[in-house]
Amino acid sequence: MSYFPRWRQVDDAVPGTLIAPDERLSWPKNWAMGAQHVVAMFGSTVLAPLLMGFDPNVAILMSGFGTLIFFLFVGGRVPSYLGSSFAFIGGVVAVTGYAGSGANANIGVALGAIIACGVVYTLIGLVVWAAGKGGARWIEALMPPVFRIEAMSLIAPVAIILVAENLGHVKAVAAMTGRPMDQYMGRAFVGDGVATMVSGAVGGTGVTTYAENIGVMAVTRIYSSLVFVLAALIAIVLGFSPKFGALIQTIPGPVLGGMSVVVFGLIAIAGARIWVVNKVDFSDNRNLITAAVTLVLGAGDFTLKFGGFHLGGIGTATFGAILLYALLRAGGRAPVGATPSADAEDAR
Repeated sequence: MSYFPRWRQVDDAVPGTLIAPDERLSWPKNWAMGAQHVVAMFGSTVLAPLLMGFDPNVAILMSGFGTLIFFLFVGGRVPSYLGSSFAFIGGVVAVTGYAGSGANANIGVALGAIIACGVVYTLIGLVVWAAGKGGARWIEALMPPVFRIEAMSLIAPVAIILVAENLGHVKAVAAMTGRPMDQYMGRAFVGDGVATMVSGAVGGTGVTTYAENIGVMAVTRIYSSLVFVLAALIAIVLGFSPKFGALIQTIPGPVLGGMSVVVFGLIAIAGARIWVVNKVDFSDNRNLITAAVTLVLGAGDFTLKFGGFHLGGIGTATFGAILLYALLRAGGRAPVGATPSADAEDAR
Protein backbone atom coordinates (compact mmCIF):
# COMPACT_ATOMS: atom_id res chain seq x y z
CA MET A 1 0.00 0.00 0.00
CA SER A 2 1.37 3.41 -0.98
CA TYR A 3 1.86 6.10 1.67
CA PHE A 4 -0.77 8.37 0.08
CA PRO A 5 -4.12 7.20 -1.34
CA ARG A 6 -4.74 7.40 -5.08
CA TRP A 7 -7.99 9.35 -4.60
CA ARG A 8 -10.25 7.69 -7.11
CA GLN A 9 -12.84 10.09 -8.53
CA VAL A 10 -16.38 8.92 -7.81
CA ASP A 11 -19.79 9.74 -9.18
CA ASP A 12 -21.51 11.91 -6.60
CA ALA A 13 -24.66 12.49 -8.62
CA VAL A 14 -26.74 10.50 -6.13
CA PRO A 15 -27.54 12.70 -3.08
CA GLY A 16 -26.17 11.33 0.19
CA THR A 17 -23.40 9.31 -1.44
CA LEU A 18 -20.55 8.77 1.02
CA ILE A 19 -17.22 10.01 -0.34
CA ALA A 20 -14.44 8.13 1.48
CA PRO A 21 -11.08 9.67 2.53
CA ASP A 22 -9.34 8.01 -0.43
CA GLU A 23 -11.92 9.20 -2.95
CA ARG A 24 -12.56 12.62 -4.47
CA LEU A 25 -15.13 14.73 -6.26
CA SER A 26 -14.58 16.63 -9.48
CA TRP A 27 -12.06 19.44 -8.99
CA PRO A 28 -14.62 22.30 -9.07
CA LYS A 29 -16.62 20.54 -6.36
CA ASN A 30 -13.44 19.80 -4.39
CA TRP A 31 -12.59 23.52 -4.33
CA ALA A 32 -16.16 24.40 -3.34
CA MET A 33 -16.00 21.94 -0.43
CA GLY A 34 -12.60 23.31 0.58
CA ALA A 35 -14.08 26.81 0.76
CA GLN A 36 -16.96 25.47 2.85
CA HIS A 37 -14.52 24.02 5.37
CA VAL A 38 -12.70 27.37 5.56
CA VAL A 39 -15.99 29.06 6.41
CA ALA A 40 -16.70 26.39 9.04
CA MET A 41 -13.39 26.88 10.86
CA PHE A 42 -13.16 30.64 10.40
CA GLY A 43 -15.13 31.92 13.41
CA SER A 44 -13.28 29.90 16.04
CA THR A 45 -9.87 30.17 14.40
CA VAL A 46 -10.14 33.97 14.40
CA LEU A 47 -11.82 34.33 17.79
CA ALA A 48 -9.22 32.34 19.76
CA PRO A 49 -6.21 34.53 18.83
CA LEU A 50 -8.21 37.73 19.40
CA LEU A 51 -9.06 36.57 22.93
CA MET A 52 -5.35 35.92 23.61
CA GLY A 53 -3.99 39.06 21.93
CA PHE A 54 -2.42 37.14 19.02
CA ASP A 55 -2.43 38.20 15.38
CA PRO A 56 -5.50 36.53 13.77
CA ASN A 57 -3.89 36.71 10.33
CA VAL A 58 -1.00 34.57 11.56
CA ALA A 59 -3.49 32.16 13.15
CA ILE A 60 -5.36 31.75 9.85
CA LEU A 61 -2.06 31.31 7.99
CA MET A 62 -0.77 28.68 10.43
CA SER A 63 -4.07 26.84 10.45
CA GLY A 64 -3.46 26.25 6.75
CA PHE A 65 0.14 25.16 7.21
CA GLY A 66 -0.81 23.07 10.25
CA THR A 67 -3.46 21.24 8.24
CA LEU A 68 -0.89 20.44 5.54
CA ILE A 69 1.56 19.17 8.17
CA PHE A 70 -1.14 16.94 9.64
CA PHE A 71 -2.03 15.70 6.15
CA LEU A 72 1.60 14.71 5.50
CA PHE A 73 1.98 12.81 8.77
CA VAL A 74 -1.22 10.79 8.37
CA GLY A 75 -0.52 10.18 4.69
CA GLY A 76 -3.85 11.70 3.68
CA ARG A 77 -5.69 8.85 5.44
CA VAL A 78 -7.45 10.91 8.15
CA PRO A 79 -9.51 13.91 6.93
CA SER A 80 -9.06 16.82 9.31
CA TYR A 81 -8.69 20.59 9.56
CA LEU A 82 -6.46 22.11 12.24
CA GLY A 83 -7.51 25.46 13.69
CA SER A 84 -6.75 27.59 16.75
CA SER A 85 -7.20 25.64 19.97
CA PHE A 86 -9.33 27.17 22.74
CA ALA A 87 -7.59 24.92 25.25
CA PHE A 88 -4.71 27.43 25.35
CA ILE A 89 -6.75 30.55 26.14
CA GLY A 90 -6.89 30.34 29.94
CA GLY A 91 -3.23 29.40 30.24
CA VAL A 92 -2.04 32.14 27.89
CA VAL A 93 -4.09 34.81 29.65
CA ALA A 94 -2.79 33.62 33.04
CA VAL A 95 0.91 33.58 32.17
CA THR A 96 0.90 36.81 30.16
CA GLY A 97 -1.53 38.88 32.22
CA TYR A 98 -3.36 39.87 29.02
CA ALA A 99 -6.07 42.47 29.68
CA GLY A 100 -8.23 41.57 26.70
CA SER A 101 -7.66 44.44 24.26
CA GLY A 102 -5.06 45.08 21.58
CA ALA A 103 -1.85 43.11 21.08
CA ASN A 104 -0.45 40.90 23.85
CA ALA A 105 2.79 42.55 25.03
CA ASN A 106 4.01 39.34 26.72
CA ILE A 107 3.30 37.04 23.81
CA GLY A 108 6.85 35.62 23.88
CA VAL A 109 6.22 33.93 27.23
CA ALA A 110 3.14 32.21 25.86
CA LEU A 111 4.80 31.15 22.60
CA GLY A 112 7.55 29.32 24.47
CA ALA A 113 4.94 27.43 26.48
CA ILE A 114 2.94 26.60 23.33
CA ILE A 115 6.06 25.14 21.69
CA ALA A 116 6.79 23.13 24.87
CA CYS A 117 3.23 21.80 24.79
CA GLY A 118 3.74 20.80 21.16
CA VAL A 119 6.91 18.90 22.14
CA VAL A 120 5.05 16.96 24.86
CA TYR A 121 2.19 16.23 22.46
CA THR A 122 4.63 15.02 19.79
CA LEU A 123 6.40 12.73 22.25
CA ILE A 124 3.07 11.19 23.26
CA GLY A 125 2.29 10.70 19.57
CA LEU A 126 5.64 9.01 18.92
CA VAL A 127 5.02 6.54 21.74
CA VAL A 128 1.54 5.72 20.41
CA TRP A 129 2.88 5.51 16.86
CA ALA A 130 5.63 3.08 17.89
CA ALA A 131 3.13 0.93 19.79
CA GLY A 132 0.84 0.62 16.76
CA LYS A 133 -2.76 -0.41 17.43
CA GLY A 134 -1.84 -1.28 21.00
CA GLY A 135 -0.93 2.35 21.60
CA ALA A 136 -4.42 3.47 20.64
CA ARG A 137 -5.88 0.95 23.10
CA TRP A 138 -3.84 2.15 26.09
CA ILE A 139 -4.69 5.79 25.30
CA GLU A 140 -8.39 4.82 25.35
CA ALA A 141 -7.92 2.92 28.61
CA LEU A 142 -6.18 5.90 30.20
CA MET A 143 -8.79 8.48 29.26
CA PRO A 144 -12.04 8.55 31.29
CA PRO A 145 -15.24 8.50 29.22
CA VAL A 146 -16.19 11.98 30.70
CA PHE A 147 -13.37 15.40 31.99
CA ARG A 148 -14.39 19.82 31.04
CA ILE A 149 -11.98 21.37 28.43
CA GLU A 150 -13.09 24.99 28.68
CA ALA A 151 -12.03 25.43 32.34
CA MET A 152 -8.30 26.09 32.14
CA SER A 153 -5.59 28.13 33.80
CA LEU A 154 -2.12 26.85 32.84
CA ILE A 155 -0.65 25.70 29.53
CA ALA A 156 1.37 22.67 30.65
CA PRO A 157 -1.44 20.06 30.77
CA VAL A 158 -3.02 21.19 27.49
CA ALA A 159 -1.23 18.38 25.61
CA ILE A 160 -3.46 15.87 27.42
CA ILE A 161 -6.55 17.79 26.31
CA LEU A 162 -5.32 17.86 22.72
CA VAL A 163 -4.76 14.10 22.86
CA ALA A 164 -8.36 13.62 23.98
CA GLU A 165 -9.66 15.93 21.24
CA ASN A 166 -7.65 14.21 18.53
CA LEU A 167 -8.58 10.77 19.81
CA GLY A 168 -12.25 11.70 19.61
CA HIS A 169 -11.78 13.11 16.11
CA VAL A 170 -10.17 9.96 14.74
CA LYS A 171 -12.77 7.76 16.41
CA ALA A 172 -15.62 9.92 15.06
CA VAL A 173 -14.32 9.81 11.48
CA ALA A 174 -13.75 6.06 11.73
CA ALA A 175 -17.32 5.56 12.92
CA MET A 176 -18.81 7.78 10.21
CA THR A 177 -16.81 6.23 7.36
CA GLY A 178 -16.89 2.65 8.62
CA ARG A 179 -13.10 2.42 8.30
CA PRO A 180 -10.75 1.53 11.18
CA MET A 181 -8.22 4.30 11.83
CA ASP A 182 -6.54 3.29 15.07
CA GLN A 183 -3.32 2.59 13.16
CA TYR A 184 -3.10 6.30 12.31
CA MET A 185 -3.66 7.55 15.87
CA GLY A 186 0.03 8.06 16.67
CA ARG A 187 0.64 9.81 13.36
CA ALA A 188 -2.31 12.11 14.02
CA PHE A 189 -0.92 13.06 17.44
CA VAL A 190 2.54 13.73 16.01
CA GLY A 191 1.11 15.77 13.13
CA ASP A 192 -0.91 17.92 15.52
CA GLY A 193 2.06 18.30 17.89
CA VAL A 194 4.48 19.33 15.15
CA ALA A 195 1.90 21.75 13.73
CA THR A 196 1.53 23.32 17.19
CA MET A 197 5.30 23.72 17.53
CA VAL A 198 5.61 25.29 14.08
CA SER A 199 2.69 27.64 14.75
CA GLY A 200 4.09 28.74 18.11
CA ALA A 201 7.54 29.28 16.57
CA VAL A 202 6.20 31.94 14.19
CA GLY A 203 3.81 33.69 16.57
CA GLY A 204 0.66 31.63 16.05
CA THR A 205 -1.65 29.86 18.49
CA GLY A 206 -1.60 26.18 19.32
CA VAL A 207 -3.74 24.15 16.92
CA THR A 208 -6.10 21.20 17.19
CA THR A 209 -8.45 19.17 15.03
CA TYR A 210 -11.75 21.00 14.58
CA ALA A 211 -15.16 19.63 15.50
CA GLU A 212 -16.76 22.25 13.25
CA ASN A 213 -15.25 20.54 10.23
CA ILE A 214 -16.27 17.11 11.48
CA GLY A 215 -19.79 18.49 11.51
CA VAL A 216 -19.47 19.58 7.88
CA MET A 217 -18.29 16.10 6.93
CA ALA A 218 -21.15 14.48 8.82
CA VAL A 219 -23.73 16.65 7.04
CA THR A 220 -22.27 16.40 3.53
CA ARG A 221 -20.94 12.80 3.85
CA ILE A 222 -17.84 13.98 2.00
CA TYR A 223 -14.70 12.74 3.80
CA SER A 224 -12.17 13.15 1.00
CA SER A 225 -8.88 14.22 2.57
CA LEU A 226 -7.97 16.14 -0.59
CA VAL A 227 -10.68 18.65 0.31
CA PHE A 228 -8.66 19.67 3.36
CA VAL A 229 -5.54 20.30 1.29
CA LEU A 230 -7.54 22.76 -0.79
CA ALA A 231 -9.05 24.32 2.35
CA ALA A 232 -5.54 24.75 3.75
CA LEU A 233 -4.35 26.47 0.56
CA ILE A 234 -7.30 28.88 0.70
CA ALA A 235 -6.48 29.69 4.35
CA ILE A 236 -2.82 30.31 3.51
CA VAL A 237 -3.79 32.76 0.77
CA LEU A 238 -6.09 34.61 3.20
CA GLY A 239 -3.40 34.62 5.87
CA PHE A 240 -0.95 36.34 3.54
CA SER A 241 -3.46 39.12 2.80
CA PRO A 242 -2.91 42.31 4.90
CA LYS A 243 -6.32 43.65 3.88
CA PHE A 244 -7.98 40.50 5.17
CA GLY A 245 -6.16 40.91 8.48
CA ALA A 246 -7.20 44.54 8.71
CA LEU A 247 -10.80 43.50 8.10
CA ILE A 248 -10.64 41.04 11.00
CA GLN A 249 -9.31 43.75 13.31
CA THR A 250 -12.41 45.87 12.65
CA ILE A 251 -14.68 43.36 14.39
CA PRO A 252 -16.29 45.31 17.30
CA GLY A 253 -15.62 44.25 20.89
CA PRO A 254 -19.31 43.51 21.66
CA VAL A 255 -19.42 41.14 18.69
CA LEU A 256 -16.36 39.29 20.02
CA GLY A 257 -18.02 39.10 23.41
CA GLY A 258 -21.14 37.60 21.89
CA MET A 259 -19.08 35.12 19.89
CA SER A 260 -17.24 34.11 23.07
CA VAL A 261 -20.50 33.35 24.86
CA VAL A 262 -21.70 31.22 21.94
CA VAL A 263 -18.41 29.39 21.38
CA PHE A 264 -17.75 28.55 25.03
CA GLY A 265 -21.37 27.54 25.47
CA LEU A 266 -21.07 25.23 22.48
CA ILE A 267 -17.87 23.73 23.90
CA ALA A 268 -19.63 22.91 27.16
CA ILE A 269 -22.71 21.47 25.47
CA ALA A 270 -20.55 19.55 22.97
CA GLY A 271 -18.89 17.83 25.92
CA ALA A 272 -22.28 16.81 27.32
CA ARG A 273 -23.34 15.66 23.85
CA ILE A 274 -20.33 13.34 23.70
CA TRP A 275 -21.56 11.66 26.88
CA VAL A 276 -25.02 11.21 25.37
CA VAL A 277 -23.83 9.97 21.96
CA ASN A 278 -21.44 7.47 23.54
CA LYS A 279 -24.13 6.38 26.01
CA VAL A 280 -21.96 6.95 29.07
CA ASP A 281 -23.61 5.11 31.95
CA PHE A 282 -24.00 7.58 34.82
CA SER A 283 -25.66 4.90 36.92
CA ASP A 284 -22.10 3.61 37.25
CA ASN A 285 -20.73 5.53 40.23
CA ARG A 286 -17.23 5.54 38.77
CA ASN A 287 -18.37 7.65 35.83
CA LEU A 288 -20.55 9.83 38.03
CA ILE A 289 -17.80 10.55 40.58
CA THR A 290 -15.14 11.18 37.91
CA ALA A 291 -17.39 13.68 36.10
CA ALA A 292 -18.51 15.42 39.29
CA VAL A 293 -15.05 15.86 40.80
CA THR A 294 -13.53 16.98 37.49
CA LEU A 295 -16.22 19.61 36.87
CA VAL A 296 -15.73 21.14 40.31
CA LEU A 297 -11.92 21.15 40.09
CA GLY A 298 -11.90 22.68 36.61
CA ALA A 299 -14.75 25.18 36.86
CA GLY A 300 -13.62 26.27 40.33
CA ASP A 301 -10.02 26.72 39.16
CA PHE A 302 -8.74 24.51 41.98
CA THR A 303 -5.00 25.22 42.16
CA LEU A 304 -2.36 22.99 43.73
CA LYS A 305 0.94 24.50 44.86
CA PHE A 306 4.21 22.56 45.15
CA GLY A 307 6.87 25.01 46.26
CA GLY A 308 7.25 27.40 43.33
CA PHE A 309 5.21 25.23 40.96
CA HIS A 310 1.49 25.92 40.50
CA LEU A 311 -0.88 23.45 38.88
CA GLY A 312 -4.00 25.36 37.85
CA GLY A 313 -7.60 24.29 37.47
CA ILE A 314 -7.27 22.58 34.11
CA GLY A 315 -4.17 20.67 35.22
CA THR A 316 -5.72 19.59 38.49
CA ALA A 317 -8.92 18.55 36.72
CA THR A 318 -7.13 16.75 33.90
CA PHE A 319 -4.69 14.71 35.95
CA GLY A 320 -7.22 14.29 38.75
CA ALA A 321 -9.72 12.77 36.32
CA ILE A 322 -7.15 10.35 34.90
CA LEU A 323 -5.91 9.20 38.32
CA LEU A 324 -9.39 9.00 39.85
CA TYR A 325 -10.74 7.05 36.88
CA ALA A 326 -7.84 4.60 37.03
CA LEU A 327 -8.29 4.04 40.78
CA LEU A 328 -12.06 3.58 40.55
CA ARG A 329 -11.74 1.34 37.51
CA ALA A 330 -9.22 -0.87 39.31
CA GLY A 331 -11.71 -1.32 42.13
CA GLY A 332 -14.52 -2.73 39.98
CA ARG A 333 -15.13 -5.19 37.16
CA ALA A 334 -18.02 -3.68 35.20
CA PRO A 335 -17.02 -2.04 31.90
CA VAL A 336 -17.00 1.72 32.27
CA GLY A 337 -19.11 3.68 29.81
CA ALA A 338 -21.13 0.68 28.69
CA THR A 339 -24.91 0.87 28.74
CA PRO A 340 -26.79 -1.49 31.06
CA SER A 341 -27.95 -4.68 29.41
CA ALA A 342 -31.60 -5.37 28.72
CA ASP A 343 -31.66 -7.96 31.51
CA ALA A 344 -30.22 -5.44 33.96
CA GLU A 345 -32.85 -2.91 32.96
CA ASP A 346 -35.59 -5.51 33.48
CA ALA A 347 -34.18 -6.39 36.88
CA ARG A 348 -34.56 -2.80 37.95
